[in-house]
Parts: sequence; C-alpha cells; structure tokens
Amino acid sequence: MSTFTDTVQDSTTMVGRNLRHTLRSPDTMIMTVMVPVSILLMFVYVFGGAMNVGGRYLDYAVPGIILLCAGFGSGATAVAVATDMHNGIVDRFRAMPVSRRAVITGHVLESVVRNLITTSLVLAVAVALGFRPTTDPLHWLAVAGMLVCYVLALSWVAAALGLLVSNPEAANGFMFLFMFLPYVSSAFVPTHTLPSWLHGFAEHQPVTSVTETMRGLLMDTSVGSHAPTALAWCAGLALAGYLSAGALFRRPGKG
Repeated sequence: MSTFTDTVQDSTTMVGRNLRHTLRSPDTMIMTVMVPVSILLMFVYVFGGAMNVGGRYLDYAVPGIILLCAGFGSGATAVAVATDMHNGIVDRFRAMPVSRRAVITGHVLESVVRNLITTSLVLAVAVALGFRPTTDPLHWLAVAGMLVCYVLALSWVAAALGLLVSNPEAANGFMFLFMFLPYVSSAFVPTHTLPSWLHGFAEHQPVTSVTETMRGLLMDTSVGSHAPTALAWCAGLALAGYLSAGALFRRPGKG
C-alpha cells in the first residue's frame, strides 16, 4: 500500500516523464497553439465584422479561444493515456514500486502545465493583435485559477476517456465532443442569437459559465452568478473524471 508521500513523489516523477515526452514531440504543443490562433484569426478578421457583441469582437472572443486551447490540450491528454495503456508501458509500471494513482495523475498534472504554457502563447498572440484586457493583478490570478480548474476538470475527463477507449485514435475522436462545446456557448456569439432549440443548452452548459467568468475578470465587467456556477461545473466534472479514471484503471485487464 503506497503512502500519500509516495504517491506525491511518484506523481511528480510521472509529470516529469510526460513533460519530457512533450518536449521530444513538440508537434503536440504547436498544434495546440496553432489551431486556436488560426480560429482566432478567422473569427476576428473573417467573421468579426458581422458580429454585434456591443464592443470589439477581439475582446469578446479571446476568453473562448483560451477555453478552445484547453480543449485541444486535453484531447492530447486522452491520446497520451490511451497510448500508455496500449503500448505496454503501464504493465512495466505495475511491476515496479509505483503508485497506480500516480500514473494517471501524472498525465493530468502535465496537462495543466502544458495548457498554461500554450495558453500564455495564445494570449501573447491575442495581445499582439490588439487584445487589451482591463483587469488588475488580483483578477489575473483569478483568471489563472479559473483556467486551472477548467483544465483539471477536462483533463480528468480526458484521462477517463483515454482509459475507456480501445485505441489512441478513438480517444482523439471522443475528445472532439469537448472541443466542440465552445462553439455552442457564449464563447463566440451571445447565446440569445442562437436558435430557440439551442439556446437553453448553450445557456446552461459549463463552457458558457466559464467563458462569462473569464470574460468578466479580464474585461473588468460583472461576473454575476457565473463564477460559482463555473466552479461547480469544474468540481463536478473533475470528480466524475477522477472517480471514473480510478475505476477504469482498476478494472480487469487495466490494473
């Protein structure tokens, strides 16, 4: 039975291992940055002129682009977990004195680190394009905290999906659903402009609450009830992902 200290040490080791894999395969980070940046350019310079959001469309769209970036990054986590489960490396870990929880936790924590790096790069591009947040240092900390909560939630769900599927390609396909959520939210258009049959879903899905919270913090506008709703969504998704990943990892044939 591993102790809490052993689990923390093993998780730290796994985070380092996964970060080294990312550095050796930079195409993952490049795609995680380039796809959201390309979408940002398309929305701002192709569709932005037709968007009426009560202000500059760039300022409106950046929070959604940040969450889109997190979605792509979490997709990479699902693929990495599925790859580890199917290339035999996990069997080697089982033969070693390594905490089983650390194997998946390492992927999740590496996802947080990687997503913070890629998000910083995407924000730098947005600032270069003219994005001008009107927030203060305290609110920036709150933005970072909200982003970490969101990435943790998505990463635990991604880890569970990576354990559930039969191959890495399927893991990437499943995560497409989460990458699609920002498009059916307030990330790129006000929800009241959506068709009535879609409006209710867009209003009450997690990405809308997280987007409105980050938009309010970045642009120094009212957050209202979105912040507690966003935190509740993140906590619920993270808990569901964590419990599911643990159960899937322990099932026969998995651990």
